[in-house]
Amino acid sequence: QVQLVESGGGLVQAGGSLRLSCFASGRTFSNSINGWFRQAPGKEREFVAAISWDSGNTAYADSVKGRFTISRDNAKNPVYLQMNSLGPEDTAVYYCAVRPALYVREIYLKADEYPYWGQGTQVSVSS
Repeated sequence: QVQLVESGGGLVQAGGSLRLSCFASGRTFSNSINGWFRQAPGKEREFVAAISWDSGNTAYADSVKGRFTISRDNAKNPVYLQMNSLGPEDTAVYYCAVRPALYVREIYLKADEYPYWGQGTQVSVSS
């Protein structure tokens, strides 16, 4: 089993920044695809960003494009989500997800394509 732990959430004022981290342990994959999703109260979980195992392919939701950046270090663990210019609409629980990769630049955007999830970290943005 793969265990994922997110960290870095918190309360920030509008216009501020946060960096989320996702650390994997247990039976990790040599090559993995990572995604970040979020769920606001009363809303469905939505895609935020994803990165291929080689970091050569990334994808973002339109709502965060230009403000958020997903990345991983050379050791592939942890995976980060740098969030800038935060607004109240970004308030949600943010989840990290992972799946094994078969191909270079392979990437997935749907929640049901990821079998492993973290417990989530709360991000709250005040206006």
